[in-house]
Formats: sequence, structure tokens, C-alpha cells
Amino acid sequence: MKLKRFLLRYYPPGIILEYEKGGYLRTKSIDLLDLTPETNPDELVVEIRQSEPLITESRAEQVKHLVLRLQQKQGQQNHHRFCFFKELKAHILPLTNVAFDKSGSRFITGSYDRTCRVWDTASGTELHMLEGHRNVVYAIAFNNPYGDKIATGSFDKTCKLWCAETGKCFHTFRGHMAEIVCLAFNPQSTLVATGSMDTTAKLWDVESGEEVATLTGHTAEVLSLCFNTVGNQLVTGSFDHTVAIWDVASGRRVHTLIGHTGEISNVQFNWDCSLIVTGSMDKTSKLWEAVSGKCVTTLVGHKEEVLDVCFDLSGQLIATASADGTARVFSATTHQCLVTLEGHDGEISKICFSPQGSRVLTTSSDKTARLWDVQSGVCLQVLEGHTDEIFSCVFNYEGDTIITGSKDNTCRIWY
Repeated sequence: MKLKRFLLRYYPPGIILEYEKGGYLRTKSIDLLDLTPETNPDELVVEIRQSEPLITESRAEQVKHLVLRLQQKQGQQNHHRFCFFKELKAHILPLTNVAFDKSGSRFITGSYDRTCRVWDTASGTELHMLEGHRNVVYAIAFNNPYGDKIATGSFDKTCKLWCAETGKCFHTFRGHMAEIVCLAFNPQSTLVATGSMDTTAKLWDVESGEEVATLTGHTAEVLSLCFNTVGNQLVTGSFDHTVAIWDVASGRRVHTLIGHTGEISNVQFNWDCSLIVTGSMDKTSKLWEAVSGKCVTTLVGHKEEVLDVCFDLSGQLIATASADGTARVFSATTHQCLVTLEGHDGEISKICFSPQGSRVLTTSSDKTARLWDVQSGVCLQVLEGHTDEIFSCVFNYEGDTIITGSKDNTCRIWY
């Protein structure tokens, strides 16, 4: 094994090692999820060297320099105020979803008009219109971090794979018996997972366009799914009140997570693949151990359904959004509610952390999106201008651009 070079990863903090083994170039990552500006870099380098044989004495100074660069990035105060940049009359009919590529230079919108459109973020111009579906385009994704492919899932029961550069359709995945409502690429970008109203999830081969596996076991619609960071497990959430963990290689169900008493609204793995968070119509969120399938804790406090839930990138925090018009931030380790975010005048359907983890973004039926400070729970900004419910919001990789999607058929770019 021969170390070739280091790559820096800011969000979440880590160092990627490129090394040669048996004539092949491989990568592995050193995750520094607990890194803070106060961490002693010398002690950390000693720890890294003990656990990673590729880091020899001669490389120690270089690693320390990378750690200092990560700490410098963390120390940059985030006083960014977002200004409205552009409104895109994206589609004639309502939008369903928006998604960024890794760099944030392009984003995509799905719509009831049966198309997906690719946009240039900086100018707000349309690059491609992906046409071919015979019904609502509901679920959309880039194959990040690569960003050269786009997957679209439709109410026409098919999923299509497109070239992000040319807009050409590579494959149409056929096999579901009902609407496709969620999808995801695995981290290696070799598979697409789709979840459907037909109670199944399916895995598809990106290269060949063939179906790889059908994941059966749920007794109602599969409404959300998520690969873990490594790509060896997939989690699915269903209207049958259960969550399933699947082994990707075999397509077998590893665990069924039972405990919620209402439909599952969202499921997500944390970065280090150890925990899964689930939100439910039973007004609670639950935290589960991925290895054992055991429920670690139930996060309570909301008075109405939990409509969305997510981890921050480092996996230290959990945010929940509810139909009661409030959002909450919990510690993933102590399970305490750290702050309650109050101010919206309607249900909150979407919530996400900034890449740095210092801000939370929420969207609501009150036609506004709000930006909150995670530490204090103070509302820093209200993003106003949409004339109907906002149901979608995303940050770009650097956290300095936001896209909001609304039932008013427009998208807004905020810088």
C-alpha cells in the first residue's frame, strides 16, 4: 500500500487518502466528526497515526496542516445574510421537488407537468428539459458527488436515468406496479433505489439499466429511503408504520424497526452509519441503532405529526419539523431537546441543516422559509416572496446558496 495524496473534505470534516494497492488507485476517509476549533491538532495527529498505518512519521506534519485548515474553515464566522436573487417560473404546473448537484452550480426541478428541468444556479437559466415521463415527475436526484447523472421517479411507475450534461435519457427502469415516490443513488453511483406506492423498493443497475433486486416486506407505500454513507445498507420508511434496514448486496431485510404508531414521514442514516432517525405521523421521532435495529430513544414534544426529520452532516444533531408549526433540534448523543424553533404560522413540511451545522432552514405552508441559529434557536431571517406554500428547500455544498420551491409554481434562488 502506497499513499499517493491527501484530499480535504470540509463537510463533514475529514481527510481523504488516495493510495495504491495491487496496482489500483483506492480511497479511504478519516472522519473527524468531533473536530472543533478548540481541538489540539498535535494530539489529534497522534491519534490518527495510531489508527491509520498509511500515515507515517514523514506525513505527520502534512496531516497537521490539513487539520489546521479544517479548523480554520470551522472558525470562519457564518454571518451570511441571504438576499433574494431570482425567481424562476419553473413550470406551468406545480413543482414537486428541487435538488442541487454537489457543487451547487446546477439544480433540478420536478413537476406535475411531467418534466424535470436542469438549471444553471448562477444565471438562473434553463440548461435542459428532461421530457419523456407520462405523468407527474415526483422524485429527483443528482448522482452526487459526481453530478453527471440525474434520476427521475414518476407517477407513471417508471424511473428514468439521464445524462446531466446533454439531457439524453440513458435508461427507463420499468417494474413497479404503482407510482414511484422516492429515490436515491448509492454513494458509488452504481445503483438507484426507488420506493413506490406498490409497497416495494427496487434496486437498479446504473450501467446496464437492469433491475438488481426487489425489496419486499412492507405492507403499505414506501415513502422514503436512504442509503448509508458506505452504501452497504438501505433504510426504507413506510405507511405501514415500520422501517426496514436492507443489505444492499443480497437484497435481504436485516431488521424491521417496529415502534411507531403512525405512518413514517422520513428516514435517514447519520454520517458514520451507526444511527437511523425516523419521523412519524404519531407526533414522535425515533433514533435507532443500525447494527442491532434497537430503538435508542423516542424524541417527543411535538403536538402534531412530525413531517420531516434529519441529521446534521456530522451526525451530532437531529432536527424535526412538525404540523404544529414548530421545529426542534435535539442532541443525537444526549437526546435532549436543545432548542424549539417557533415563529412559523403554519405547518413545517421540510427542514435541513446548513453544511456547517450552524443553521437550520425550514419551509412552511405560511408561504415563508426561515433561517434559524442552531445554538440559540433565534430566527435570523424570514425568506418571503412566495405566494403559496413552500414545500422544498436545499442548501448548496458551501451553504451560501438556497433554493426554495413552492406551490406557486416558482423556484426562488437566494444568495
